[in-house]
Amino acid sequence: MKKQLITLFFFLYATALLAQEEMKTVWETKCDHRFESQGVSDQKGFLYGASEKEITVCKNQDGSIMWTKRFKDIAPGLNKVDEQIPMWDANVLFLFDRKAGKDKVACIDIQTGNFLWMSDKYQDVTDEAVIYIPELEAFAISGKASLTMINARTGEEIWTTTKFKGVVGAYSVGNDGHIVMLNYKPTGLASLFAGFKNQIVKINMKNGDVAWDQTYIGLTERKVITREPTAKIKIEGSKVFLYLRGLQVYDYNTGAQQWTAAFDADINVISKPANAKRFGCYGVVADPLIVGNDVYVIDMKDKKSQYIKKYDLNSGKLIWTSPEIKEARALPGLYYADGMLILQIGGMIECQAYIYERKREADGSYTIIERWLVYYRNVKPNGVQAFDAANGAKLWDSERFRKGITNGFVSGNHFIVCSGKALYSLDIKTGKEAYEVPLGPDDINDAQKIIDYKDRVIVIGEKGVSGHSKETGKLLNSGRWKSGEFAGMFGNTILFQRENDDIAAYDAETCKYKMYNARKGSVSKLSEDGMYVYIWEKKTISKLSTQ
Repeated sequence: MKKQLITLFFFLYATALLAQEEMKTVWETKCDHRFESQGVSDQKGFLYGASEKEITVCKNQDGSIMWTKRFKDIAPGLNKVDEQIPMWDANVLFLFDRKAGKDKVACIDIQTGNFLWMSDKYQDVTDEAVIYIPELEAFAISGKASLTMINARTGEEIWTTTKFKGVVGAYSVGNDGHIVMLNYKPTGLASLFAGFKNQIVKINMKNGDVAWDQTYIGLTERKVITREPTAKIKIEGSKVFLYLRGLQVYDYNTGAQQWTAAFDADINVISKPANAKRFGCYGVVADPLIVGNDVYVIDMKDKKSQYIKKYDLNSGKLIWTSPEIKEARALPGLYYADGMLILQIGGMIECQAYIYERKREADGSYTIIERWLVYYRNVKPNGVQAFDAANGAKLWDSERFRKGITNGFVSGNHFIVCSGKALYSLDIKTGKEAYEVPLGPDDINDAQKIIDYKDRVIVIGEKGVSGHSKETGKLLNSGRWKSGEFAGMFGNTILFQRENDDIAAYDAETCKYKMYNARKGSVSKLSEDGMYVYIWEKKTISKLSTQ
C-alpha cells in the first residue's frame, strides 16, 4: 500500500508539472555562424550573436536580420577580435584585438555595422573602464595615468585630465556647464591604479579643467550585472548630496564638505560563487531615509557598533543616536510610518555575479560557459525593531524573527514581514501580531522574499510563489516549481532561474507559471520587462514569451 501511495504521489506531481505550459516561441532565426558572445538591448530594439570572426544583428521584434558581417571586413586594420563590448546607450560596439601593451580597439555602429573609428591609444580597457556620458555624447575612458573624454562617433579626444584617477562610478550634471563625478577602483583593474584615492570632483565639461577635488568616505562600484552605480549624486541648489553608505554633503561652488554621516567598512557579507570573475552584494545597509528636513542614517562603522542616527538635513546637526543594534551584519531595511522607524535586521541581500568557465571536452575542444546572475541570500542575525522617530528610543523588539527573516513593507498601520516559515502583520506602534499565517500549506518551501502587490502579499519561496491577502494573511493561491533563484518581478510577471538557465515565469495574479527548459550549451537572457527570453544556441537565436 505504501509503495502504491508513493507511486501515486509521483504520478500526481509529474502530472502537475506537465500541466504547466512551456513558453511559446515568438520567432526563431538561423544564422550562418556559431555564437561565442551575445547581447541584447530592449530599449534599442535589437540583439547580436557573434563568433570570433563574424557577427549578426537582428531585430528584437521579429528576429529579422539587420546585417551580418565578418569583422575583418568591418575594420580591416583589426587582425583578430578577442572581445566585444556593447555600449547600447551610445549605439556602438567596441571590438578589441588584445595584445600585451599593443591593444587595438575599433568602434562600430551596432545598428548598421558601419565602421566609426579605431585607436591603439587605450590599453587594458574593459567594460568597467569606460562609461557613456549622453550629455556629452562621449565616452569617459579610464587609463592608468588619466581620464580621457572622447567623441563617441568620431573617436576624437575632447579632453584629458591626470587629476582624476580611477573609473567614473557616478556623476551628475550641473546647470553651469560642469559635471560632478565620483571615482572608484574596479577589482579587476586594481593594479592599474596605484596610489588611488577616493575622489569627488567638479569638472568643466568643455575642457576638462578641475574646478575642485574633494575626498569622499566609503567604497563604491557599479553593480556587476545591471551596472547600476551603488552611489548616487544629486545637485540641489548650492549643495551636492552624495548617497553612499550614509550621506555626505558638499558645497557645489567650492567643494567644501559641509557635513557627513557616512562610514567606511567592508560590507561584502556573502561569499562569491565558484568561477565568479566578478561578484558583489548590494543593499546590505538601507539608504538614508529623508522625511521633511530630517534624515535618518544607519551607521555601521564596525561589526560591533551599529546605530540609527537622526540629523538635520540642512545643517548636518546630529539630533539623536539610537541605542546600539548589537552584532548586526546587515541592516537592509529602514521604514518610516506615523512617527515610527521600523528597522529590519538581516535578511535577504541582493547578489550579482558574472560566472565564466572554460571547460575542456573529451575531444580536446573547449566549451565556454557564461552566466549572468542576480540572486538573493540570507544574512544573519535576523530581527525587527521599532524606534520613536522623535527621540530615538527603542519601543519594541519582535522575538519572532531570530531564526529567519525575508524583508518587509509598511501597509497602513501594520508592518508585514515574513520569518521564512510564517507570514506576519505587526502593529507598528506595539509590535503585536495582527496575524501569523504558517506557510506550510503554500508548498513552496521556505520563503526568501515578499513583495507588496496590490491587495496581496506575494511570497517568493525556494520552490515557487504564493499569494496572500494583506488584510487577513489568507492563502489565495500558490504554484510550486523546482529549486531556483528569484530573478526579479516585472509588471505582474515573477521570474525564477536555475543554475542550468531553466526559467519559470509566474503570473502574480494566479501563481501559475510558464517554463523554459534550457538546452545544454545554450545561453539565455531575460528582457528588461520580463516578458521575453532570448536564446542563443549553436547557430540559432530564439525569442520566447513568458506570458
